[in-house]
Amino acid sequence: MLSPLDDYPVHQTAAPIRQAATSDRNFYDRYYFNCGTHTGDTFLVLGLGQYPNLGTADAFALLRRGTEHRVVRASAELAADRLDTTVGPFRVEVVEGLRTLRFVLEPNDWGLSADLTFDAAMPATLEPRQTIRGASDRIIIDACRLAQTGRWTGTFTVDGHTTQVTPDRWWGTRDRSWGIRPVGEPEPPGRPGEFHTLFWLYLPIQFPDHSVIVIVQEDEAGNRALEEALLVWPEATGRPAEQLGRPDVTITFRPGTRVPTAAAIRFTRRDDKLPEITAEVQLTAHLGAGTGYGFDPGWRHGMYQGPLKVDGETVELTDPDTAGRLVGITDSLARFTRDGQVGYGLFELLAIGPHRPTGLTGFL
Repeated sequence: MLSPLDDYPVHQTAAPIRQAATSDRNFYDRYYFNCGTHTGDTFLVLGLGQYPNLGTADAFALLRRGTEHRVVRASAELAADRLDTTVGPFRVEVVEGLRTLRFVLEPNDWGLSADLTFDAAMPATLEPRQTIRGASDRIIIDACRLAQTGRWTGTFTVDGHTTQVTPDRWWGTRDRSWGIRPVGEPEPPGRPGEFHTLFWLYLPIQFPDHSVIVIVQEDEAGNRALEEALLVWPEATGRPAEQLGRPDVTITFRPGTRVPTAAAIRFTRRDDKLPEITAEVQLTAHLGAGTGYGFDPGWRHGMYQGPLKVDGETVELTDPDTAGRLVGITDSLARFTRDGQVGYGLFELLAIGPHRPTGLTGFL
């Protein structure tokens, strides 16, 4: 079936643009944003995804403030026009590709709405392709992603109280990823496979006049399947991005958990030793609780919820009954320091299984 996007010269296969090049049910195409204040007391995580081979689209907004973890989410049947990103009260508008995007969450029954515009501070960068094979050598993840740091303008409203967001103190990062990742309802398991550790660390960091992007993916022994350490300059400088060599990260955890509280990041290039970057976690969002990124059986990315479902919940993080949901991936707002400069960014960690370099044991 044709769609308006077919009138643009963007085809990569001999098929209408709505048809993904693979029939894998897990093909996805997703926006991710985060927005935090320099004071470290408020953190928003936002996302919207389309799943062409499942015929679904979904979106979420997560507010972390104090001990409150509030989520609004929506799921809908994917329409023919892939340019229409509307999912219930959510939509993403590309104002200028790779420069300016707008995220809108219209007022709803769950007390959180937003109208926020992201303006790039640095050029978008293409990250290394991520590929993971599982049991029977089947592809589990085969994904491409761009990353970008930027600053926010607009408002968000919580229970009738509106907060003004200004670019002088509301910074954030975004990514666009697409490819194959597990989505939708669980598949039949087939032949059991041996479990392998996944240790994933993602640090897009924004300083006033440059950004640093760090990626580390390791197995149980610390062997690396993927790494990146990139220094990115503003486009106006004309300076190309610079590879910083191998990133080595030492993480401090909250006792008894996999929640990071601080870290030191070091880089080694052939020509010099760069000053280390220290990280201080300000506020942690448990991305697995309610957004689709976790183990919640009733709401996972791409899961069919009917023609349209708008939902939400508020999780009180101090309630002992919620502890079992606060596992898996964490997205933390962090303050970074490098050679006297202060920056802000994301400290994302997913650590499943034992990991000898950090001393983590067990599954979660």
